[in-house]
Amino acid sequence: MLKLKNHNKRDASSRRHSIENSMAFSNAPTELINCHKRTIEVDEEQKQNQFLQWARLILPWLTPGELANVSLTCRTLFQISKSITLCRSLDASRSVENFPIPFHNAVDQTPYAYFIYTPSQIIPPPCPAQFPSRQFWASTNAAADAESNSSLSLLGFDSVSLVCESDESESGCDCEECFEVGLGDGVFGCPCFSGLEDVGIVSECGPSCGCGSECGNRLTQRGISVRLKIVRSVNKGWGLYADQFIKQGQFICEYAGELLTTKEARWRQQIYDGLASSPGNSSALLVIREHLPSGKACLRMNIDATRIGNIARFINHSCDGGDLSTTLVRSSGSILPRLCFFASKDIKEGEELAFSYGEIRARPKGLPCYCGSTSCFGILPSENT
Repeated sequence: MLKLKNHNKRDASSRRHSIENSMAFSNAPTELINCHKRTIEVDEEQKQNQFLQWARLILPWLTPGELANVSLTCRTLFQISKSITLCRSLDASRSVENFPIPFHNAVDQTPYAYFIYTPSQIIPPPCPAQFPSRQFWASTNAAADAESNSSLSLLGFDSVSLVCESDESESGCDCEECFEVGLGDGVFGCPCFSGLEDVGIVSECGPSCGCGSECGNRLTQRGISVRLKIVRSVNKGWGLYADQFIKQGQFICEYAGELLTTKEARWRQQIYDGLASSPGNSSALLVIREHLPSGKACLRMNIDATRIGNIARFINHSCDGGDLSTTLVRSSGSILPRLCFFASKDIKEGEELAFSYGEIRARPKGLPCYCGSTSCFGILPSENT
């Protein structure tokens, strides 16, 4: 009987191990399946992250039309495109300027105006194929925008220095601090202040001067220092407005764009005139004539901000002269001056910024003027370029 009991115990133990092994074997496929599922989920997550990284790198380079087409492909790209559109509408300057310059539109569904931003004058490439057709705008990270657009100088130049055979600049001061007048005791005023106010040109320190960027004689070289906004109206389209109180005499911005030859400017103006009657087409080609000190010659500058420019391209015309004055500013060592805007009077927050495009109206059937001033001529200024 004792042997029989031991045998029964061994049989029971054997059956128990057999059942446990069977259960372990039956659970093995489930664990393999779950492990496989987890692997697939990790792979899908990695692919999704790679897709998002690609989208955030590529989509900010797209034009509005391209961005709209991409947004229709899937929900993820729709959300990213929507975020980019919002970022663009919040800052026209691509984080290049000291303050964001937002778009405001209560007229239609156009969230922003598309153009390539440059804070200074540039020379277009000699070959049209080299012309930059797109620009990184806008990341959800303002620092990324600023870093991506920090190489804008590759498009052209800020100023051109007079260089001698020894590759040293021919002009520029050696001041550590620049003063307009002498202080006595052998301290003389900065030579960069001298000279050109009588012919309507302000002189500033330039790239070859010994002073730094904080020099008081570099007022127009530190970017836009007042808050502005771009507002759309029914008749005039986009316009530039003050987003803070601006005192008389404050610097607003310079007129930045492509520096063209007269031949190129005339050719482009013919194209712009042909497109003027089409909705949504407006040019920003400005012709400046600088009378030289001799009074016997005139230097002509053609600045086109239609495709590449800054926020000055949105400043509208006013027949009464508006609230802005224009001044030519020449940096020491620079061949060409820059056209800069200053407040000609105190400007309240919310007021539109405007200046006079000129007095000549060569085309009796020119574009209508909607400046609304009491002295409005009803037609925008125009002349044969």
